[in-house]
Parts: sequence; C-alpha cells; structure tokens
Amino acid sequence: MTQLEQTREATVEVGSHHLEGILRIPENAIGLVIFAHGSGSSRLSPRNTHVAHQLNSRGLATLLFDLLTEHEAAYRANVFDIPLLGSRVAEAVRWAREKPETANLDIGLFGSSTGAAAALVAAAQAPDDVKAIVSRGGRPDLAGDYLPSVRAPTLLIVGGADYGVIELNEQALERLTCEKQLEIIPGATHLFEEPGALDQVVDLTGRWFETHLGRSVQ
Repeated sequence: MTQLEQTREATVEVGSHHLEGILRIPENAIGLVIFAHGSGSSRLSPRNTHVAHQLNSRGLATLLFDLLTEHEAAYRANVFDIPLLGSRVAEAVRWAREKPETANLDIGLFGSSTGAAAALVAAAQAPDDVKAIVSRGGRPDLAGDYLPSVRAPTLLIVGGADYGVIELNEQALERLTCEKQLEIIPGATHLFEEPGALDQVVDLTGRWFETHLGRSVQ
C-alpha cells in the first residue's frame, strides 16, 4: 500500500472563524504543511492540491484552508489585507497545535502569491511553532517589517520568466535574517504552468520540508 493510500482525509473547520479546510494525514507523518493560498484562490486550488498530494506521498500531512469566510471574501480589499491574512494563518497554526492529530507534528508553511507574505507574517508572530517556510511565486516583500523577525528556514521559489516578481523576492531575501534560499526555475512564469515546472516546485518544496521538519521527533 502506498503512502497516499494510507493517508486519512477529513473536512475540517479551522479556528474561531470556522474556516473551511481539508486535512490530510499520512501514516507516520513527519510534519504538517499548512497552505496559505494567494489572491483569487481557495482551499480547492488545483495547483496547491497537486502540491499537497505530492507532499502526502513523501510522508507530510497537509492542511489547505480558506483564509477568509465567504462573506469576507466578497470584499476584494480583504484579499490583499496582509495583516488580516497573516492572522488567519497564525490562527491555523494555533488550531493545529491544539488538535490531537497534529499537536505533535512540526509545522511548515507553504504560501503562494500574497499567501507567502501572510505565511511570513504568521511565522514572525509564532517563531516557536513554525519550523520552515516555502514561498511559490510569492510576494514575500509584502511582509514588510516582519521579514527580519522570521526565524524559520525560508525557501523562495520563483519562475525565471516571472519578471518583476524575481526582483521583489531578491529584495525580500536581503531582509530575511534566518536560514534562507532563493531558487529560480528557468522559463517558468508566475503560475508554473510550463511542462515540468510545477514538478520542480514540488521537488524543491518536498526536500526543504523533509530537511527542516520532524527534527523534534528524531
């Protein structure tokens, strides 16, 4: 039986705002990756779902959840409210810490677009609970003055043809004082739709989380 076949999946409500989510836990999981999606996306994002399934196959539990309620999402400004989104990711981290199934798992954050900034804000606010971060085509620069406070090892992944965003990631990298790395995938655009591009994202992401999660139980 494969790791995916041994993975338990449950629909959950996260935190006091009852944010809808999908929690998947493989047998003998080495850590939990919480996803922070970008603007215009949700827990049903096909790209994040693909990445999550691949991480499940590597023994990592995953939580995809909506950062906003349906009512909140109707107001476009909320989609770009980084402090608000960051507070929701932090809420998900606290929820995972309190849930028996995930309480003992090291937590990593995977952010896309504006979700990357939200993940970094949450990590700065909960330095003892977040052990690793990956940004995919993200806007880490939007985390602003929170960047120097991030302690979790952080990997920034950017497409080589995502002009403008590369420079913003380089600026954010300079402000980070934690263990950090920038990976540029040649020829890839913002959504990594090119053949093989998302597979490279998965490989880099999987190796980063495998390296930095699960240390507390080794």
